[in-house]
Amino acid sequence: MTESVPTLQPVPSGDAESLTLGAEEELHVVDLTTRELVPRAPEVLDRLDPAHFSAELHRSVVETNTPVSTTLDGLRAGITDRRRTAAAVAGSLGLGLVAAGTVPLVDLDALAITPTHRYRRMLHEYQMLVREQLICGAQVHVGVPDREEAVAVAQRVSPALPVLLALSASSPYWMGEDSGYASVRSLVWSRWPTAGDSGVLRSAAEHEQLVGDLIASGTISDPKMVYFDVRPSAHVPTVELRVTDACPDVDTVVLLAGLFRALVRRARDEHRAGLPLPTPRPPLHRAAMWRAARSGLEGDLLDLPRSPGPVPASVAVEHLVADLRPDLEALGDWEQVCDLSARTLSRGSSASRQRRALTRRGRIADVVDLLVTETGGEAHRPGTAAPTRLVPYAQEGDEAFPGPVAAEYAGIVPVLTALGATGLRHREDARDEEQRANGVTFSVAGEAATRLFPFDLVPRVVPADDWAALTGGLTQRVRALNAFLADVYDSRQIVADGIVPEWVIDGSPELRASGALSSGPGVRAQVAGVDLVRDGDGRWCVLEDNLRVPSGIAYAMQNRRLTESILPELPRPGGLIPVDDTPRLLKEALLASAAGDDPALVVLSQGPDDSAWFEHRMLAEAMDVPVVRSTELFVDGGRVYRLRDGKRYPVDVIYLRMGEDSLVHSPGADGMPLGPSLVAALHARTVTLANALGNGIGDDKAVYAYVSRMIEYYLNEKPLLDDVPTYLCGVPEQRAEVLSRLDELVCKPVDGYGGDRIVIGPHASADELDALRRQIRTAPHRWVAQDLVRLSTHPVFDGDRLAPRHVDLRAFVFTAGDRPVVAPAALTRVAPAGSMIVNSSRGGGSKDTWLLA
Repeated sequence: MTESVPTLQPVPSGDAESLTLGAEEELHVVDLTTRELVPRAPEVLDRLDPAHFSAELHRSVVETNTPVSTTLDGLRAGITDRRRTAAAVAGSLGLGLVAAGTVPLVDLDALAITPTHRYRRMLHEYQMLVREQLICGAQVHVGVPDREEAVAVAQRVSPALPVLLALSASSPYWMGEDSGYASVRSLVWSRWPTAGDSGVLRSAAEHEQLVGDLIASGTISDPKMVYFDVRPSAHVPTVELRVTDACPDVDTVVLLAGLFRALVRRARDEHRAGLPLPTPRPPLHRAAMWRAARSGLEGDLLDLPRSPGPVPASVAVEHLVADLRPDLEALGDWEQVCDLSARTLSRGSSASRQRRALTRRGRIADVVDLLVTETGGEAHRPGTAAPTRLVPYAQEGDEAFPGPVAAEYAGIVPVLTALGATGLRHREDARDEEQRANGVTFSVAGEAATRLFPFDLVPRVVPADDWAALTGGLTQRVRALNAFLADVYDSRQIVADGIVPEWVIDGSPELRASGALSSGPGVRAQVAGVDLVRDGDGRWCVLEDNLRVPSGIAYAMQNRRLTESILPELPRPGGLIPVDDTPRLLKEALLASAAGDDPALVVLSQGPDDSAWFEHRMLAEAMDVPVVRSTELFVDGGRVYRLRDGKRYPVDVIYLRMGEDSLVHSPGADGMPLGPSLVAALHARTVTLANALGNGIGDDKAVYAYVSRMIEYYLNEKPLLDDVPTYLCGVPEQRAEVLSRLDELVCKPVDGYGGDRIVIGPHASADELDALRRQIRTAPHRWVAQDLVRLSTHPVFDGDRLAPRHVDLRAFVFTAGDRPVVAPAALTRVAPAGSMIVNSSRGGGSKDTWLLA
């Protein structure tokens, strides 16, 4: 009954892309001890991302919404991910989630509605309908941007709705008893005054007029209460299927989505062709819907519009799939929908499976257990809770558990295993409270709410020998990169001497004219972030360089504070390097870049809207310098000043924590764009930007391929750190190899940032590889490819047990003059399950990193 729908924005290229998919699922919350429906959804929602999970009318329901998808596989992945995430949280609270129209065990007196103004008003107005609204549905959205077409589509798909309802039937039980129906939910739902068929509507204007008249009548209070079986969404460009039960089996939801999208395509094409609407026969349609609710897949259905006579459900399903074959083939869904429909008919409806579960042992609790297991997977089967003590696993290439427990973790593991899953969940609660209190959050583009910065409780240890070798290699690399940046914005001697091809430089999207303003002998990258990975054989190599606005320093420091606060009993190994000196070293590097005595330093941020606002505030406070926004800066007489309380203070060094494009277009204190006057001050060398404008060329993935040669060229030294073998698609011979091995390689845009647009060949679909192939052929100089590194794994606590996840390491190098220093704080980033991309914006997390001296 809420409207937390996926934001479906159609992509104007091809039906499978323009007819985008999304789903909402309503999930019952049950107590795993009593198996009863319980009003504890708020406890679950408090631990979930509000962008993807929301409250419903009753406090016993969690609603999920998936990401937008163009494929059925993508939709399946979205549904599975949302369920897995929510089920893990619920399980940690002794709760289970059920995707079904109803659950058998209900104590009506113990249940309450969500106490919002809207829901209270609905309770007052509708009384019994609200109190007994203990049902859950699955809604499928298909992107149809044109409102006229959306209304026409909703009218034309109605004859197929009985079959879709039968496929979804999962609610035989109502208030503890067998209702005799396969979908009692649909009967309960039909009591609402605006549920069911909308009647004939021939235009968007007629639809809006009807909605307006219903509101004017006082029957409903807003457009969101229009509960037609199929409707144009009230606020996003979709057509929405609302008639089906929630389905415990994900494949059933995917089947429904595939059939509905094909129905939408067929209806859209008929509308465009000017074909007349089917003749409405409301009583017969109601009879067909009743029959579907009564029978599910185990009895007869009315095979409309073929015949009003009953036919076996299997025949009706097969007829619908066959009729839609041209549209399913055009969408690329034919084989999958055909296979899923056959499998569903073989298994029978969820309603039938529930009745069989009750028959086997005569226990209604077994029905709930079946639903919880089908919804969340075997890991969430009631009675299979995690053991009290955690058990280390053994996995080749794991840093902590490669077989026997690694020596560095000998003191850590006993503490974790003694705490067990329950103890660690309590520590996670304390972690979340501390992070909220300190504002340790980050934001993701497109999301209104900020997220807590993900932090795993199991620390990562970097042995002393490894860290010593990395330190030498990191300082060497940053020295060479600083020399390259100075050279490329000046004489380009490295190009003249044939070390780096000119097209690599000139073709880089990050080559900026503004970069020449900081040319000269000074340091351009006072703060560098270098991302390292360790392969399965224990060999470290550099994955990429970050010389623009590297982030993560404060999060690395905060992670140490969290470990010390949340897990004080963890034994600290000898030689553990403290992180406390990091702000001093950072400040020294920043101030060393200024001319004159006692230079003034500020941290320049976009403010609370920036994804790393917490970091900006923390570093400014730790360095005892102000954090400012562009509106506090102005340039007068070629000098930069900070305006505060009517006074102006000179600024000599700006620690830049925003992108160059944002900087030059941001308003200054005088309301004018800051960029032109700031550029003039840079040219006059009255202020230093750290890091310098134009540094992004050092992050370029094509430039990365030449860093080892830069070290030999500028420093006359052999590289101490390995790179990942990299192929430049701008070189014809290398491009040919890449195109022949797309399914083996990792492909990256040269200006990619934060995991953006990376395609991991072995994990990509055929469609994704085809799209990538076209992009590379169109603009080859914009792409590189790398051999796939078998990243090491590290244990995380996943809510139930210790599990391996891929990790990388971001090390920070501060350069004051010609003296690079590696920061004593490094950030370990953790990929989500089943992924190798560690960025927090893509679902990754972090760890406390113990560097040993």
